[in-house]
Amino acid sequence: MAGMKKDVPKSVDEYIAAQPEAVRPKLERVRIAIRKAVPEALEGIGYGMPGYKLHGKPMLYFAGFKEHYSVFAASGTFFAALEDELKGYDLRKGTIHFPLTEPVPVKLISRIARLRAAAIAPTAKNQEPGREKGRRKPAQ
Repeated sequence: MAGMKKDVPKSVDEYIAAQPEAVRPKLERVRIAIRKAVPEALEGIGYGMPGYKLHGKPMLYFAGFKEHYSVFAASGTFFAALEDELKGYDLRKGTIHFPLTEPVPVKLISRIARLRAAAIAPTAKNQEPGREKGRRKPAQ
Protein backbone atom coordinates (compact mmCIF):
# COMPACT_ATOMS: atom_id res chain seq x y z
CA MET A 1 0.00 0.00 0.00
CA ALA A 2 2.96 2.34 -0.49
CA GLY A 3 2.01 5.78 -1.68
CA MET A 4 -1.44 5.69 -0.09
CA LYS A 5 -2.51 8.70 1.90
CA LYS A 6 -2.47 8.31 5.70
CA ASP A 7 -5.75 8.51 7.57
CA VAL A 8 -6.48 11.97 8.94
CA PRO A 9 -6.75 11.85 12.72
CA LYS A 10 -10.19 12.57 14.14
CA SER A 11 -8.92 14.33 17.27
CA VAL A 12 -5.84 15.94 18.75
CA ASP A 13 -5.52 13.01 21.15
CA GLU A 14 -5.48 10.61 18.19
CA TYR A 15 -2.90 12.74 16.35
CA ILE A 16 -0.54 12.85 19.34
CA ALA A 17 -0.97 9.12 20.07
CA ALA A 18 0.07 8.31 16.49
CA GLN A 19 3.36 10.22 16.78
CA PRO A 20 6.70 8.60 17.67
CA GLU A 21 7.26 8.22 21.41
CA ALA A 22 9.99 10.90 21.48
CA VAL A 23 7.66 13.52 19.98
CA ARG A 24 4.50 12.90 22.05
CA PRO A 25 5.53 14.67 25.29
CA LYS A 26 6.71 17.72 23.34
CA LEU A 27 3.39 17.97 21.49
CA GLU A 28 1.46 17.62 24.75
CA ARG A 29 3.43 20.53 26.24
CA VAL A 30 2.72 22.66 23.16
CA ARG A 31 -0.97 21.77 23.40
CA ILE A 32 -1.15 22.67 27.08
CA ALA A 33 0.68 25.98 26.51
CA ILE A 34 -1.75 27.03 23.77
CA ARG A 35 -4.84 25.95 25.72
CA LYS A 36 -3.73 27.82 28.85
CA ALA A 37 -2.81 30.95 26.89
CA VAL A 38 -6.07 31.11 24.91
CA PRO A 39 -8.64 28.89 26.66
CA GLU A 40 -11.50 30.16 24.49
CA ALA A 41 -9.87 28.85 21.29
CA LEU A 42 -11.53 25.79 19.76
CA GLU A 43 -9.30 22.77 19.31
CA GLY A 44 -9.60 20.46 16.32
CA ILE A 45 -7.84 18.95 13.35
CA GLY A 46 -7.08 21.07 10.30
CA TYR A 47 -4.79 20.23 7.41
CA GLY A 48 -4.24 16.85 9.11
CA MET A 49 -2.72 18.36 12.26
CA PRO A 50 -3.88 19.81 15.59
CA GLY A 51 -5.12 23.35 15.30
CA TYR A 52 -6.94 26.10 17.13
CA LYS A 53 -9.52 28.53 15.87
CA LEU A 54 -10.64 31.72 17.52
CA HIS A 55 -13.86 33.43 16.43
CA GLY A 56 -13.96 30.98 13.52
CA LYS A 57 -10.54 32.05 12.24
CA PRO A 58 -7.38 29.89 12.19
CA MET A 59 -5.06 30.83 15.05
CA LEU A 60 -2.34 28.17 15.42
CA TYR A 61 -1.48 24.66 14.30
CA PHE A 62 1.27 22.34 15.46
CA ALA A 63 2.81 19.13 14.17
CA GLY A 64 5.52 16.63 14.97
CA PHE A 65 8.28 15.56 12.62
CA LYS A 66 11.28 13.24 12.74
CA GLU A 67 13.77 15.74 14.20
CA HIS A 68 11.61 18.70 15.20
CA TYR A 69 8.09 19.89 15.89
CA SER A 70 6.58 23.00 14.40
CA VAL A 71 4.11 25.69 15.29
CA PHE A 72 2.27 27.06 12.27
CA ALA A 73 0.86 30.46 13.11
CA ALA A 74 -1.41 31.00 10.08
CA SER A 75 0.35 34.38 9.93
CA GLY A 76 3.90 35.58 10.43
CA THR A 77 2.86 38.96 11.77
CA PHE A 78 4.12 38.23 15.30
CA PHE A 79 7.69 37.50 14.13
CA ALA A 80 8.77 41.15 14.50
CA ALA A 81 7.29 41.42 18.01
CA LEU A 82 9.26 38.35 19.15
CA GLU A 83 12.41 38.89 17.12
CA ASP A 84 14.83 38.47 20.06
CA GLU A 85 13.03 35.43 21.49
CA LEU A 86 12.94 33.69 18.11
CA LYS A 87 16.70 33.98 17.50
CA GLY A 88 18.23 30.56 17.02
CA TYR A 89 15.04 28.91 15.79
CA ASP A 90 14.47 27.87 12.20
CA LEU A 91 11.81 30.28 10.90
CA ARG A 92 9.79 29.75 7.77
CA LYS A 93 6.82 31.67 6.41
CA GLY A 94 4.57 31.79 9.50
CA THR A 95 6.23 28.65 10.93
CA ILE A 96 8.74 27.98 13.68
CA HIS A 97 10.68 24.72 13.91
CA PHE A 98 11.68 23.62 17.41
CA PRO A 99 14.34 20.89 17.81
CA LEU A 100 13.31 17.77 19.71
CA THR A 101 16.62 17.90 21.57
CA GLU A 102 15.67 21.06 23.51
CA PRO A 103 13.01 21.71 26.17
CA VAL A 104 9.68 23.06 24.93
CA PRO A 105 9.76 26.87 25.19
CA VAL A 106 6.37 27.04 26.91
CA LYS A 107 6.51 30.78 27.63
CA LEU A 108 7.37 31.57 24.01
CA ILE A 109 4.59 29.36 22.64
CA SER A 110 2.14 30.96 25.08
CA ARG A 111 3.20 34.43 23.91
CA ILE A 112 2.76 33.40 20.27
CA ALA A 113 -0.73 32.09 21.03
CA ARG A 114 -1.71 35.30 22.84
CA LEU A 115 -0.31 37.48 20.03
CA ARG A 116 -2.24 35.48 17.44
CA ALA A 117 -5.41 35.77 19.54
CA ALA A 118 -4.92 39.52 19.88
CA ALA A 119 -4.49 39.85 16.12
CA ILE A 120 -7.66 37.86 15.44
CA ALA A 121 -9.92 39.51 18.02
CA PRO A 122 -10.30 42.91 16.29
CA THR A 123 -11.00 41.34 12.90
CA ALA A 124 -13.65 39.03 14.37
CA LYS A 125 -15.85 41.76 15.82
CA ASN A 126 -18.62 43.00 13.59
CA GLN A 127 -19.69 45.52 16.16
CA GLU A 128 -18.86 49.19 16.43
CA PRO A 129 -15.91 49.84 18.75
CA GLY A 130 -17.01 50.22 22.34
CA ARG A 131 -20.39 48.57 21.82
CA GLU A 132 -21.09 45.64 24.04
CA LYS A 133 -22.93 42.55 22.95
CA GLY A 134 -26.60 42.74 23.79
CA ARG A 135 -26.73 46.53 24.03
CA ARG A 136 -28.67 48.41 21.42
CA LYS A 137 -27.63 51.69 19.93
CA PRO A 138 -29.96 54.48 21.15
CA ALA A 139 -32.53 55.71 18.62
CA GLN A 140 -31.78 59.15 17.19
